[in-house]
Amino acid sequence: MKKVLFISSTGGHLEQLLNLKETMEVFDAYIVTENNRTTKNLKEKYNNVNYLPFFSRQNKWTFPFVFIGVFFKSLYLFFKINPEVIVSTGAGCVIPMFFIGKIFGKKLIFIETFSRTDSKTLTGKICYLLADSFIVQWKGLLNLYPKAKYFGPIY
Repeated sequence: MKKVLFISSTGGHLEQLLNLKETMEVFDAYIVTENNRTTKNLKEKYNNVNYLPFFSRQNKWTFPFVFIGVFFKSLYLFFKINPEVIVSTGAGCVIPMFFIGKIFGKKLIFIETFSRTDSKTLTGKICYLLADSFIVQWKGLLNLYPKAKYFGPIY
């Protein structure tokens, strides 16, 4: 069975990722998200949940150090899971995993967040360059991401 790593930050990005539950059930699925009080109960509902440190770009002093920590934890999880495919709905914590996946030739699928109807996210801009498949949830985003595919909302 194909190993697929599903990764996102917390909040709405994670909510969208978890809406892919039917897809997750078809594969040997692993969920990776940030560790905070809202994600502690995920292990009760899903198998194979792993956590990255929570971080925000808001604190410019700690961000570089936390980002480095996220990179090394992502590297550890990548080798531990050894996925064939990496699927993400964003945001920032997924960038290290996408770079690692790209370096090791894994298939990368990025789904731009539902909340963006007419502009790009920073993570979307970066992952657009890395992803093998880039999916948007609004037709209007096809103008901004010409190589993207539109499949409609995942809600």
